[in-house]
Amino acid sequence: MSNSIPKIVVVGGGAGGLELVTKLGKKLGKKGKAEITLVDNTHTHIWKPLLHEVAAGTLDSHEDEIEYLSQANASGFRFRLGKMDGLDRNRKTISLAPTLNPDGVEIIPRREFEYDYLVISVGSVSHDFGIKGVRDHCLFLDTTKQAESFQNKLLEAYLRAHTQGKPLDEGQLNIAIVGAGATGIELSAQLHEVSHLLTAYGLDEVQPQDVKISIIEAANRVLPGLPENLSEATTSELTKLGVDVLTGERVVEVNDKAIFTESGKTIPASIKVWAAGIKAPEFLKDIAGLETNWMNQLVVRQTLQTTLDDDIYAIGDCCACKWQGHDENVPPRAQAAHQMASVVYKSIRNRMAGKVAPEFEYHDYGSLVSLGKYSTVGNLMGNLSKGSLMIEGFMARLMYLSLYKMHQVALFGPFRVAMLSLSHIFRRSVHPKIKLH
Repeated sequence: MSNSIPKIVVVGGGAGGLELVTKLGKKLGKKGKAEITLVDNTHTHIWKPLLHEVAAGTLDSHEDEIEYLSQANASGFRFRLGKMDGLDRNRKTISLAPTLNPDGVEIIPRREFEYDYLVISVGSVSHDFGIKGVRDHCLFLDTTKQAESFQNKLLEAYLRAHTQGKPLDEGQLNIAIVGAGATGIELSAQLHEVSHLLTAYGLDEVQPQDVKISIIEAANRVLPGLPENLSEATTSELTKLGVDVLTGERVVEVNDKAIFTESGKTIPASIKVWAAGIKAPEFLKDIAGLETNWMNQLVVRQTLQTTLDDDIYAIGDCCACKWQGHDENVPPRAQAAHQMASVVYKSIRNRMAGKVAPEFEYHDYGSLVSLGKYSTVGNLMGNLSKGSLMIEGFMARLMYLSLYKMHQVALFGPFRVAMLSLSHIFRRSVHPKIKLH
């Protein structure tokens, strides 16, 4: 470590990364005890579990996004725009690819940043498993930009159908979602709500029944990673909404008109969404000789330090950390990233003081799945419920909303979050319930 104050670099401004740099900045950066830098390849942050609402148009990303530069100024860290594409462990530097504008003109050259402690928190991207046609014909919801592109395509499809002056073609407004995890389930419910809202706002040549929403899942039930009673309750709610749930159907090919499954089914759809699996970004695969798994995740010890380098941490979806007492890794959820950020904060503080790095122990507080205004279902786990407790309705919805509020409190503090919540209530009372452009 250099003789000057420690340089702490966090790559990735997702839920865990932004909470970590905010905490480090306030406790160390503002006091001149460390130099904290956040690196991200976008200008703004939005909580990833909200992207399905951005895609459906029920949430305007520009109203809920956080400017990294503004957060950095308020919290005592620096923000640098760029995409990490290299790591030199001997020199303790990361390299960032040149940043180009939409016209392909370079606006920021290639750069390097030194670190004493490096935290990689770059999240995950969709995994297409090499299935033919997925990359060319499916939409993804990994980023705000992709979610906004989906919303634009959805609105264009409605406008075309509303004004074409002839009956709809087969599958013209069909939407097929591959993957019945939380993202696919929540998106389907939001899209059902949107089909009614757009009709109410004047696109009345298209009726809600003209829109057919399908969910395709390879496992034998929806939400396969969660308790079976939660899957059953969710399937029941989706059926009430008219969503076609196809389980036990493995996708083998996608073209511009339809999705094809191993059993021989053909699902016509003009809009196709892929939400069937995740992996860490490709640049992490075997980066600088670090240990990675088949999903490109960095393998870490229980301290969240990479197995081959104590000064490099990984948190969130991009790390593979054993779940103590289980035969699996910690699941890729926002609550895990939040807990990991807290442990790495303590670890870096401890190591700067010559103390031992603490070990991470994941606490699963349950899972909640929102079906828009129609329902919220979930299960509470751990000490909170003395085991596993199924919850539905208003209480589940309240707890679902509180997860986002906890994230905001970690970034802004309770008073500012209270003011933001109040302004949101007033804003919703005068703005349309759906983004219409």
